[in-house]
Amino acid sequence: MSDVTSSMLLLFCLLQIKHMFADYFLQTSAMLAGRGAYVHLGRAQHAAVHAVGSALAFALVGAPALFILAICAAEWAVHFHIDWGKAKHSEMAQLGPKDAGYWRAAGLDQALHQFTYIGMVWAWLHFTVPAA
Repeated sequence: MSDVTSSMLLLFCLLQIKHMFADYFLQTSAMLAGRGAYVHLGRAQHAAVHAVGSALAFALVGAPALFILAICAAEWAVHFHIDWGKAKHSEMAQLGPKDAGYWRAAGLDQALHQFTYIGMVWAWLHFTVPAA
């Protein structure tokens, strides 16, 4: 296996670990309450936790600082809006954990975050890893 392939798999694993902690262990009640409002400090903080975790993951695979700053700023914005969309939809449809639609929205939310990581790893490969 090439060094690039190994680093790519490591990066995906690091992003998955980061996602688990940021989404399931590090969210506070302030991050979770009132998320249907667009301007929401808690959601901004939650997205920042994700961005910081991703910055650490990219640093561990040796990504350049400017790339890390750019990709994590983009991730912050994307994560903020994915979570806002899920919250707004769930609020408007009055969905809660007992409703199947709530879980479909949660599944779509998680899938969009995973697609974001695929895009982030693609950008790392495309913009920072020298061609073999």
